Amino acid sequence: MNSSKRVTLAAVMAAVLCTSYFLGFKSGVKSVPAESLVASVVNKDGEVSDVDFSTFWTAWKILDEKFSSNATSTATSTSNQERVWGAIKGMTESLGDPYTVFFPPEEAEIFKSEIAGSFSGVGMEVGIKDGKLAVVAPIKDSPADKAGVKAGDFIVKIDDLDSLSLSTDKAVKLIRGESGTVVKLTLAREGVANPVVISITRAVIDIPTIKTDTVDEKSAPGDAPKSTGLRKDGIFVVSLYSFSANSANLFRGALKDFVNSGSSKLILDLRGNPGGYLEAAVDMASWFLPSGKVIVREESHSGSIDREFRSKGYDIFTDKLRMVILVDGGSASASEILAGALSEHGKATLVGTKTFGKGSVQELISITDDTSLKVTVARWLTPNGKSISHEGIVPDHVVPFTADDAKAKRDPQMDKAVELLSK
Repeated sequence: MNSSKRVTLAAVMAAVLCTSYFLGFKSGVKSVPAESLVASVVNKDGEVSDVDFSTFWTAWKILDEKFSSNATSTATSTSNQERVWGAIKGMTESLGDPYTVFFPPEEAEIFKSEIAGSFSGVGMEVGIKDGKLAVVAPIKDSPADKAGVKAGDFIVKIDDLDSLSLSTDKAVKLIRGESGTVVKLTLAREGVANPVVISITRAVIDIPTIKTDTVDEKSAPGDAPKSTGLRKDGIFVVSLYSFSANSANLFRGALKDFVNSGSSKLILDLRGNPGGYLEAAVDMASWFLPSGKVIVREESHSGSIDREFRSKGYDIFTDKLRMVILVDGGSASASEILAGALSEHGKATLVGTKTFGKGSVQELISITDDTSLKVTVARWLTPNGKSISHEGIVPDHVVPFTADDAKAKRDPQMDKAVELLSK
């Protein structure tokens, strides 16, 4: 392994093109002794395994000797290296974890571009919820967002292909594509009887990270937030859309603007934020917590606590700070870590709806210079020991945001936050 990096990815951003195919077979007329087909293999690293690979090499040899690509219109020429990559992908998929994924060269490069913050697709993140393929969150102002895709939508079909049996990475490949092309999604939406069918034109996606604003405490209930400039009697709002590589520095700049505004009332809007780098969440929480306070615990597959990530102790705010964090079903992973830590340490009140519940730990490992493996290695627990994956984060004040609210351009969740901070 060349390198590895710990990430808290909620899912993979929807984008990449692949083909679906059907398998057919018939029994062979002749039987071939397995022992005559087993390849002789020397382990490069000198490791000894008690796994019997004879079946694998038997299948490899049969494919070498028997397979005819001319017999089917869908087959393509495949190199031995591509077959090895296919075997690794099959091995990872056998684990049944949608977040453990092998990336061969092309997909590894795409994944890097997604993490960097720019890619071509529809602009939404997908994951597995209740055993089904679901939208974690559309990226703000992306084609998916503008077309009306909602956090929590279940993806029933991608174009005309039933998606219920697809893994996350396969679905991502089907949804992703070149800028200017169209993909049709059939969605099941809570509270809507019939499937919602949406056609989305793909585009180059630049992932937004952060926006700051202030709202007037005297806004009438139901009013949309009003930009009032940096008013000393206003409530400062930081909207954070992702935990990218540069989000911690951008968040520091936003907090500087907050301090300069003279306000002591802060709304951190994490709605629709699907997560990203753990390090960014830890750094952000450190601005509000004393040194050494636990932000999140990492529990390994054995059930032991392998690591505790603690505050770096920036802790620049006094007890006068009043803070509300907005969350919803699109708040996942690093968003849940940040919201859970600040809530359980009594630094913030949570408003909105239950979060997505994505608390597994992925490690991104370079296998070769151009391939990588994203593997689930543990799960996240809040400072009080709550499993994010199993329970999600339930706000102190549960406030729904309905389709009617969106049509009327109302934001009852923001209204509630303003009400709490105005008392």
